[in-house]
Amino acid sequence: MLPPNKPLFRLLWGGLLLPLSLSASLALAAADLTFESAEQVNEGKLHFLEVIPDKPLHHHQNRIRIDSDSLSSGWVSLSQCHDNLDAVPRAQITFREGFVRDLRVDTFTHIEDAWIEGASVQLRNVEPGARLCLSAQTRALRNNGNGYFNLQNGPYMRKFFDGYYPMRVSLAIDYPAQLLTLIDIAPAAQPGLELDERPGAIRMDAVFEGELMTLIQFERP
Repeated sequence: MLPPNKPLFRLLWGGLLLPLSLSASLALAAADLTFESAEQVNEGKLHFLEVIPDKPLHHHQNRIRIDSDSLSSGWVSLSQCHDNLDAVPRAQITFREGFVRDLRVDTFTHIEDAWIEGASVQLRNVEPGARLCLSAQTRALRNNGNGYFNLQNGPYMRKFFDGYYPMRVSLAIDYPAQLLTLIDIAPAAQPGLELDERPGAIRMDAVFEGELMTLIQFERP
């Protein structure tokens, strides 16, 4: 058990609000002296940033691969990396029970230790400039019937009490173009949110404050 004087920094995954979705919730540990001042926090709704802040941002990167089996099972392959993690004594990345399997830590740097506990990745002594990469299978593709499928991600956030700090999220989604046709991506491309779409591949890169939810809709041709 974590001693009461040790804050815990949590990154939550696995659709806590929406079924069959991925989500990330980042909360600042009170004793993290490397964070920006509280005056810099954003208390508003989602706001995309046209100008990237000077300070290194927590960069959350996800690569999701949908294959033919995913259409019947809902399971997709996930590779996830975090760059510039915030420096805290303890942290954890948790996935929704029953929606993750084959979870493993692939690499980590500037972190004293990282290990798997059930449906979570536990981190000890995260230093400035830390990087973590992990992989798993997640049940994230939802079959809506009549040949329609949803891939919903979020909410992504870097939260401090009731406000938010800037972060960057990159998504790379590969899918079988012979089995699925892209219908729509939300939010739409705009300043601070870049989208690149071609048959079989979707790339998204966003810099923002607040909570970001994404929804990608497919149909079978």
